[in-house]
Amino acid sequence: MSKPTATLVDSCILIDVLANDARWADWSLDQLARLGSQGALVINPIILAEVSPRFERAADLETALADLPLVREALPWDAAFLAGQAFKVYRQAQGAKTSPMPDFYIGAHALVGGMQLLTRDAARYRSYFPNLPLVAP
Repeated sequence: MSKPTATLVDSCILIDVLANDARWADWSLDQLARLGSQGALVINPIILAEVSPRFERAADLETALADLPLVREALPWDAAFLAGQAFKVYRQAQGAKTSPMPDFYIGAHALVGGMQLLTRDAARYRSYFPNLPLVAP
């Protein structure tokens, strides 16, 4: 498998940066700089939705993200199916949620798009998307 050139950026990374998290902001910024020099940094509507509650207005969120070199992509239809399949495995393992979680859509988007995923929440992605290349602490 060839090395991905684009990176899907998980919402936890953006939250680290936007909140200037004392523990993780520097690591997340370093990864964004490193990976951004290698290829596109991508977000999707699910990621934007997870970040948006920290803002009162959409314009404030747009202003906060303006300094980051993020490419916006729609969620591919094939990713929706793959997210549902991951959710089915989750439910079979007695998972309590009743609808697919955002992480399933995010992982599926990265996998279908041939991207790697920048995240700090590697455990779930490794469980449900074992072939997904991850960049994680």
